[in-house]
Amino acid sequence: MTDVFGTSHKDVHEQVVFCADEQSGLRAIIAIHNTQLGPALGGTRFYPYESEQAALADVLNLAKGMSYKNALAGLDLGGGKAVIIGDPATQKTEALLRAYGRFVQSLGGRYITACDVGTYSPDMDLVARESRFVTGRTVEHGGAGDSSILTSFGVFQGMRASAERVYGTPSLHGKRVGVEGVGKVGHRLVDLLREDGAEVVICDVSEAAVERVRLRHPEADVVADAAELATADIDVFAPCALGGALTDSVVETLRAKIVCGAANNQLAHPGVEKQLAERGILYAPDYVVNSGGVIQVADEIEGFNMDRARSRAAKIYDTTLKIFGIAAEEGVPPAVAADRLAERRMSEVGRIRGIWLGA
Repeated sequence: MTDVFGTSHKDVHEQVVFCADEQSGLRAIIAIHNTQLGPALGGTRFYPYESEQAALADVLNLAKGMSYKNALAGLDLGGGKAVIIGDPATQKTEALLRAYGRFVQSLGGRYITACDVGTYSPDMDLVARESRFVTGRTVEHGGAGDSSILTSFGVFQGMRASAERVYGTPSLHGKRVGVEGVGKVGHRLVDLLREDGAEVVICDVSEAAVERVRLRHPEADVVADAAELATADIDVFAPCALGGALTDSVVETLRAKIVCGAANNQLAHPGVEKQLAERGILYAPDYVVNSGGVIQVADEIEGFNMDRARSRAAKIYDTTLKIFGIAAEEGVPPAVAADRLAERRMSEVGRIRGIWLGA
């Protein structure tokens, strides 16, 4: 059973809210992990979980990841996440999204939502009709639009930094990159890789997603599934689907020298990062390299400017290199180095925010 209160101080969540509206069919959970740096920002995932327990476990992990992601992205925002339980293809309605917006509003700004798996900018426009605390909105409503633009750009910057570390050059030219999942983010990552001269191998459970990439890049190779992709002759493995891609069996058979992708919570369990290091595989921590999307939607809070947001996302390259340097210096896996750097910023800046300013 999932422990809402955590097994250590790192896992403790400040607030978990269960939301239900019988008429619209809304069943949702909002998790706020940490607000030391500011209000919690994180997307809303709409997914047909097998059980409420599975949804709770996912939202707790995702919320914690957002705390670390926002910290390393240099944002003055804490970490939170929300999940709506159901099939977005059949259950997503205006009434459901607006009911969800009422629950977001009821938190008074402690949680700011955005898009995630199963939700899109037009959905956020509906949520925003009931709440002021919504980002990831359409351009027509003053938002940034599709956050996958800078998510893929940020992953590409992390991949460039990884290539610099392993191959001595910040380019994927001539490298063979396996992309697992070519949906909202993955297909854009393929575009960037091809522009840089990389070869690509792809897989996705959706035939339509694969076909979209093949139409743009007929030279791309396609394999049947993630298991086949992991054992393929590739230089870089990019998990861009759902979490947990890096299992013990995958790591044992992985032929790539670099793992760098957009999926959240890629490590199937604690300790996988050590297995990767032992096999000489460089792992670019997911919440570092996939932070371009949250940088993009967070910029809406100031009044969205794509050039400013893109400039901030470009710094993912430098942050990734810094983490690799700390990992080498301290003799720990990059995932541990990233955690330490994020926790340091949350602690140091969070303490400053505790200085009393008066009434």
